[in-house]
Amino acid sequence: MKKILIFSILLPILTALPAHSQEIPDELLEDEHVREEFGINQFTTPSIRKIFEDLKKLRPLPYDELKRVIPKETGTDRNMVAITLGFLIADGFFAVEAEQFLDLEPVGLSLLDHAKAIGAGTRIKSHTKALLDHQNLQDWSSLKAQLSKTQKDVEKEMVLIRDVDLAHFIALGGWLRAFEIGCAASLEPFDREKAAVIAKPEIVEYFVANLETMLARTEKNKMIEDVVATLKEIQEIVTLPEQESLSEADVIKLQSKISPIVDKLYGKKVEA
Repeated sequence: MKKILIFSILLPILTALPAHSQEIPDELLEDEHVREEFGINQFTTPSIRKIFEDLKKLRPLPYDELKRVIPKETGTDRNMVAITLGFLIADGFFAVEAEQFLDLEPVGLSLLDHAKAIGAGTRIKSHTKALLDHQNLQDWSSLKAQLSKTQKDVEKEMVLIRDVDLAHFIALGGWLRAFEIGCAASLEPFDREKAAVIAKPEIVEYFVANLETMLARTEKNKMIEDVVATLKEIQEIVTLPEQESLSEADVIKLQSKISPIVDKLYGKKVEA
């Protein structure tokens, strides 16, 4: 009841003030009622961090096999910029988990450019600077902390601008990249326990539902339609009867679904 009361008092203030004058206290941002009102929940930006915490169970991660060309330009489609921002946050975690510290520089620079393009550049600038500070390159914990803070500040910006779609697109990009990495990691060699880490049908279902809602109220968008179609195919594979687990053939099939969509949305793999 106390949280609801706080929320009912503060929400009109937050929505009335101009965005540039607002600063959301961390404790308010963590309030479940505030988060849900603004479309922020366990499946949005922080899920990127949580998914990569799961990927620790899949070490060693096949970094060289999955390394991709980092985009240097942002484009003009805000939805695509948000998806790419999610990919970049995921690649930041990927580089840290694989201890490829030097690759953080291109990731950090592109991350900042994409954040600026959706109006979140000011909030994450200091975190990006820390990622690019060569003195920090051997401090794994510090780098991961900066990425976590980056995610939180992007999430705050989504609260401020009340753009639920961008919040979901950022999360989607991060999840797609993490899922691609998870598929490859669980196949080297195949391990049923590792494959179980990537079988999260509730997350896939969540993204499908949100994207279909988005399609219903916006103009036809081929990119979103393609993503939804791919996610539905993935959902069918990862939705298993109780006590069953993904087989090696299942994971290979999942890999064949996820890699082309990441190619299309993010960029090609670095040639060996």
